[in-house]
Amino acid sequence: MSTTLAASPPTAADPYPRRWAAAVVMMIAALMDLLDVTIVNVAIPSIGRDLHASHTALQWLVSAYLLGFAATLIVAGHLGDRLGRRGLFLAGTAGFGLASLGCGLAQSPGQLIAARAVQGVMAAVLMPQVLGSFRTLFRGRERGAAFGMYGAVAGFASAVGLLLGGLLTDADLFGWGWRSVFLVNVPVAVGTLVAGLVLVPSTKERAAGRPDVWGSLVLAGGLVAIVLPLVQGRQNGWPVWGWVCLAGGVCAVVGLGVFEARRSGTGTVPLLPAGAFRLPAFSVGVLVQLLFSVSMQGFFLVFAIWLQGSEGYTPMQAGVVTVAFSVGGFLTAPAADGLAVRFGRLVLGSGALMMAGGFGWVWAAVHDASAVHTGAWPLVPGLVIAGAGLGFLVVPLVNVVLSAVPGELAGGASGIFSTAQQFGGAVGAAVVGTVFFDHAASGLTDALAAAMPWVTGGFVVCAALCGMLPRRAVAGDMGEG
Repeated sequence: MSTTLAASPPTAADPYPRRWAAAVVMMIAALMDLLDVTIVNVAIPSIGRDLHASHTALQWLVSAYLLGFAATLIVAGHLGDRLGRRGLFLAGTAGFGLASLGCGLAQSPGQLIAARAVQGVMAAVLMPQVLGSFRTLFRGRERGAAFGMYGAVAGFASAVGLLLGGLLTDADLFGWGWRSVFLVNVPVAVGTLVAGLVLVPSTKERAAGRPDVWGSLVLAGGLVAIVLPLVQGRQNGWPVWGWVCLAGGVCAVVGLGVFEARRSGTGTVPLLPAGAFRLPAFSVGVLVQLLFSVSMQGFFLVFAIWLQGSEGYTPMQAGVVTVAFSVGGFLTAPAADGLAVRFGRLVLGSGALMMAGGFGWVWAAVHDASAVHTGAWPLVPGLVIAGAGLGFLVVPLVNVVLSAVPGELAGGASGIFSTAQQFGGAVGAAVVGTVFFDHAASGLTDALAAAMPWVTGGFVVCAALCGMLPRRAVAGDMGEG
C-alpha cells in the first residue's frame, strides 16, 4: 500500500489534490464520535436491564465517555500540531474501533464503563486532527465549505444518533440488542482506517510549541476528582471524602491555570491560556457553554430513562420523540449567525430563555402526567421550542466568544471551549442524574419532575450570563460591549 502522499504535506502554492476525498474520510471517522454522544442515550435502559447496572453505573456510562474526552482533548490537539495530525488521526480511529468492540463485548457494568472511558479518550485524539487538517488542506472559500460540511454533519448527528440508537436496539441484529450501538463502529473504523492510510496526508504546524503532558495529567485528575463525588456521593451517603475530593479537583484545575500563567515564555503550550481567561467575553462564554452542557446532557439522560421506564416506549419510539428537539434546532440554526451579527448577545440570551421556556413546558407536562398518564406527545411542543432556542444560543456562541480572542490564542481558546462542553456534559449526567435517581423510589415521573427545575434553572442562568457577553458580534472581529 502506497503512503507516499502522506510524505508530501500540502502547501498554499501546491494544495493536496485529493483533499476532498481525505476530508470525507476524516468526516466519516468524526461521525463515530458525533453519533456516540447521543446514540447511547436511548439504549441506556436496555443496558441497565441486561447488565443489572445500578443507577450510579448508568450515570458513569455517560460521564466516563465525556470525562475521557474532556481530559484528553487539549493536549491531543497540541500533539497533533507538533508531531503530525495524520498519525494521531489513524491512532484515534483504530483506538475508537477497538474501544467500541470492547463496549460491545462487555459482560459487566464495570467493563462497559472502562471501555466507554477509552472511547472518549480515543475520540479526543481523533477529533482535533480533523479540524486541524481542514485548516491546512483548504484555503479561502474551500475552507468555508469544508467547515460548513462539518457543521452540517455535526448538526444532523444528534438526531441521527437518537434514531439509530433506537433502531439498532429494537432491531436486535444477531441477538446483539443494545450491543449493536457500539459494534456498528467497528466496520466503520476499519474502513476509515484503511482509507485514511491511503488518502489522508501528513500535516503539522512548524511553529507549534511543546505540549504540556504533565499539565494534562493534572487537568485529567482534577476533572475526574470533581465528577467522581458527584456521581458516587448519593450511593455512599455523601461522605466527607467526597467533598474533600471535589475541593481538591477544583484546586488542581485552578492551580494549574495559575502555574501556567507564571511559567509563560518557556516554549510549552499552556493548557489553560491565562490571556484568554482575562477576556470577559471568553470567560463568560466558557461558563455559558459549561452550564448549557450540564443542563442538556443531564436532561437527555433522565428523559430517555423516563420515556422507556415510565411511559413504556421502545428505544426506537423514544428516539423519534426526542428528535422533536433536533427539529426545533434545524428551524432556527440557518438564521442564527446572521441575527447574531446584527443583535449580538440579545440573540443568545433569547435562545437561552427559549430553552428554559421549552423545558419549562416539558416540566409542566410531566407534572400533569403524574396525575393522569398522558404519554410523551404533550411534551413535543416544549421540545421543539427548546430546540429552536438551541439554534439561537449554541450556533453563534462560538463565533461571538472566540471572535473576542486574539489570533495567537485562538487554538488554545477553542480547545478550552470544547473541553467545557464535554466536561459540562459529564457534570450534568452526574448532578441531574443524581437528583432523578434520588426520587426514583416515588416513581420515574416524580423523579423527572424533580430533575426538571435543575434543567430549566441552568438555562435561566445561561440567559443572565449572556447579558455579560459583547453587545454586538461581527463575522471576523468583535466590537466591545
